[in-house]
Amino acid sequence: MTPLQLSRLVADAALDRKARNVVRIDLRGRTTLADFFVIGEGDTDRQVRAIAESMLEAAGAAGAHALSRAGLDEGSWICLDFDSVIGHVFLPGERAYYDLEGLWGPARRVRPRRLVVAAPTP
Repeated sequence: MTPLQLSRLVADAALDRKARNVVRIDLRGRTTLADFFVIGEGDTDRQVRAIAESMLEAAGAAGAHALSRAGLDEGSWICLDFDSVIGHVFLPGERAYYDLEGLWGPARRVRPRRLVVAAPTP
């Protein structure tokens, strides 16, 4: 599986658990850290953990296992290292504070192909 395919798979898995504001950041040629970041957020620590677990399950089913994982116990920022793809799942405040998208400002952002439309609030 290519890094591009893995980044799509991980982003789709996040969307399956209703992750919000999911974005893939294309880091190819900018760093040796990874080819893609997949970043999303959940409303609660429980949802953040569910999103991360979905990402882990989808990648594992495709034969890509996380080399490391951090933050699963706390659930405010979970980082999953799939080597060429790094998944980040945040609570909204944590995401704004660490601003990974801002750190990689000139890198190309790729929105997921699938869009999740939230139901209107009563």
